[in-house]
Amino acid sequence: MRALLQRVSGCRVSVDGREVSRIGPGLLVLLGVSAADDESDADFIVNKVVNLRIFDDAEGKLNLSLAEVGGELMVVSQFTLYGDARKGRRPSYIAAAPPGRAQELYERVCDKFTSTGFPPGKGVFQAHMAVELVNDGPVTILLESPAPA
Repeated sequence: MRALLQRVSGCRVSVDGREVSRIGPGLLVLLGVSAADDESDADFIVNKVVNLRIFDDAEGKLNLSLAEVGGELMVVSQFTLYGDARKGRRPSYIAAAPPGRAQELYERVCDKFTSTGFPPGKGVFQAHMAVELVNDGPVTILLESPAPA
């Protein structure tokens, strides 16, 4: 599972010109699910996102987590995080999970965030979305599970 985190001062998602979700300060999580992912990958990503220290403390150091600042969360499914463009001119998405499995794990991740006290704003699975954000910092972190040894 891959999660591209962007610290934001605000974010909104629209489908067909209609806003479907909006958050204030917090994190936008673009979530990619691979064919090999399972429940343990979802647990890893949720725990890491909630506890990763990427918010400024009183001295301006990246020392506080989403949990500590009480930020909001937006989770948007993005299979293109598994695009492999090393060969040719068109990315291959063979490593991405099939849509049914990807949606199941995407929803599982969202449910786990809710159970940790961070109910996420969400995109619309498999929809063409407009994601507007104000990247705060900018701070952008790529997480991947399982964690490299």
